[in-house]
Amino acid sequence: MSKKKFKEKKAKRDKKERSGLYSSLIQFLEESNGKAYCVEQLIRKFGLKKKSLIEDLFKLLDVMVEDGTVEQLSNGHFKSTKTAGRITGVVDHVNPRFAYVTTGEEGKKDIYIRSTDLATAIHGDSVEVEIFNKRTGENPEGKVVSIIKRGRNRFVGRIELSRNFGFVVPDFKKIYQDFFIYPENLNGATANDKVLFEVVKWADRDKSPEAKVIEILGKTGENEAEIHSIMAEFELPFRFPENVLQESEKISEGITADEIKKRWDFRDVLTFTIDPEDAKDFDDAISFRTLENGKYEIGVHIADVTHYVQPGTALDEDAFDRATSVYLVDRTVPMLPERLSNALCSLRPHEDKLTFAAVFEMDAKGKIYKEWFGRTVIHSNHRFTYEQAQEVIETGEGTFAEELKILNQLHHILRKERFKKGAVNFETTEVKFKLDEKGKPLAVVPKVRKDAHKLIEEFMLLANRAVATYGFNMKKGEEKNTFVYRTHDLPDQERVEDFARFAKQFGHQLQLESNSISRSLNKLMDTIEGKPEQNVLQSLAVRAMAKAKYTTDAKGHFGLAFDHYTHFTSPIRRYPDMMVHRLLQYYLDKGKSVNKKQYEEKCVHSSEREKRAADAERASIKYKQVEFMSLAENKVYDGIITGVTDFGVFVEITETKCEGMVRMADMKDDFYEFDEKNYRVIGRRRKKVYRLGDKVQVRIKKTDVDRRLIDLSFETKPFYTEDDF
Repeated sequence: MSKKKFKEKKAKRDKKERSGLYSSLIQFLEESNGKAYCVEQLIRKFGLKKKSLIEDLFKLLDVMVEDGTVEQLSNGHFKSTKTAGRITGVVDHVNPRFAYVTTGEEGKKDIYIRSTDLATAIHGDSVEVEIFNKRTGENPEGKVVSIIKRGRNRFVGRIELSRNFGFVVPDFKKIYQDFFIYPENLNGATANDKVLFEVVKWADRDKSPEAKVIEILGKTGENEAEIHSIMAEFELPFRFPENVLQESEKISEGITADEIKKRWDFRDVLTFTIDPEDAKDFDDAISFRTLENGKYEIGVHIADVTHYVQPGTALDEDAFDRATSVYLVDRTVPMLPERLSNALCSLRPHEDKLTFAAVFEMDAKGKIYKEWFGRTVIHSNHRFTYEQAQEVIETGEGTFAEELKILNQLHHILRKERFKKGAVNFETTEVKFKLDEKGKPLAVVPKVRKDAHKLIEEFMLLANRAVATYGFNMKKGEEKNTFVYRTHDLPDQERVEDFARFAKQFGHQLQLESNSISRSLNKLMDTIEGKPEQNVLQSLAVRAMAKAKYTTDAKGHFGLAFDHYTHFTSPIRRYPDMMVHRLLQYYLDKGKSVNKKQYEEKCVHSSEREKRAADAERASIKYKQVEFMSLAENKVYDGIITGVTDFGVFVEITETKCEGMVRMADMKDDFYEFDEKNYRVIGRRRKKVYRLGDKVQVRIKKTDVDRRLIDLSFETKPFYTEDDF
């Protein structure tokens, strides 16, 4: 071969190597998910030995930096500038290893983020995420590039002290960092104090975030401290602002003759309330009389809160912000100050009270002939507890026995008709705690719902439905008046199919056609009553349902089988009911339709606050459950599997209805894998199965009141293998 040809061949080979190096380098950096490399790392990666190729690498990097393909960092490292794009969302920090960023957009999968790629983002933060080109799992992967807005910067935790500084260990389960506190920022807190703290600084994930103590809530484990901790965790207000209290004190107690003239006077009509024994805010009353035509006139009278709480006042603004009362295990966080909720607005017996009513004329078969809506004045003749009313219903003797008998008969007719039309009947078991004077749980008692409860419930449903229907029909034609509805969508088809497949394992068949789902569910609920699988199937059925919400769109209520439904009957404890009262009166006064967008925003806020309240209530129940079971460590109980996840199995203890977890890492007899589709875990070697609904025996291993956790271990071996299904 001539020297010239050899040089040409070598040049071609070098060019090919350079080209190969370029494409390999591009591909490697693009698939490195934003990771940066120094030149030495790249030389080793591509096994470059020739001096010419190493020189080519330097030249290629210079060219790629110049054309924007690659970025050179301040430390001399190189990384690709290409990503699959950027999105914004909210951090859901699932466990110490990883988080998801949820976009909230329908059909878009959550972004998987390793904890090392979260920067300084924590659970609940709104962030911008750079999506990687390469993924290893089902979900897109990425890293947080900026924090748009902190979800919150105040948390609750327990103080730990060393000689020169302190740490606060957060109670919130989804925060996995401890927070560093300088001595001057302890503000009097000592070891084991439960505190409300504020994040002061966190610029570097490799260093602990700094915090300062805002308020000392008490000693860890004390009831007041723990309940205040839950309130702070969910940002529930501890007290009313001074200007709100001042406004409430200035409201006149008296009812003027002029005000009574504007209303339908029911003070001479038999009226009573039925409420829990410990209730103070009586916001609904029933009036009853037999008319000359033989029909019954039944009035559902609701506290006229909006007579006292006017738009634009501090009272109204604070009530809107709270949006709902919150019922924790040992206390209520009210929506309105006590002077309103327990005095002015409360429909106490033997007092004249202002009310807003839905009045019905109906016959003994429950057929409604007339209805009327408007402001009334009442004078309640009697205050029943549920237990007292139930005794009268059962014995047929006592105060207003005849009236309660008729109302009870009508409630059964209305209820039967509702289920006939497709209402779904979920009678889940709820519990309450008996507490001592210090708030310590003494016993767990199931809540019992009898006819007295259902009677009141049925007439409240009737009023809510009638008000919603009236509000919808007030304006004829396509364009309706803006109104506030309580809606409940059809269940998600995929979830229902999953539920039906699971129910089939217990021998139950479910009809999945949209027009027969509710009837099929009711039939199933009747069939499983009293059976071992009852609680699990009821719980799973509830999870398959859509969530009810407030909206200005009249979409109907699937669970109740109503075309139109709203919340009208509890304005002392729910702001949407106040909105409904105002809108109804405004339209009765011939007002034109209000701004739909503004009311939709109020509905969204109310739904969010409702969820917050439910989460806080669950947390307080969980705290008492853990506290109650802390005296039972190492004891063995019967239980039922109520949840299965990739990190453990939830078990509800049959005797106390308290729920704990058997962690997957503690199931040492095999390596168990999560079968999400079939709600079970399967041992890899022996193929043994624990599934949702199984009866098991568990031992209380450990309780953690701080984090509201009960750790369990299985005492029974699995009953089935995979071959049994």
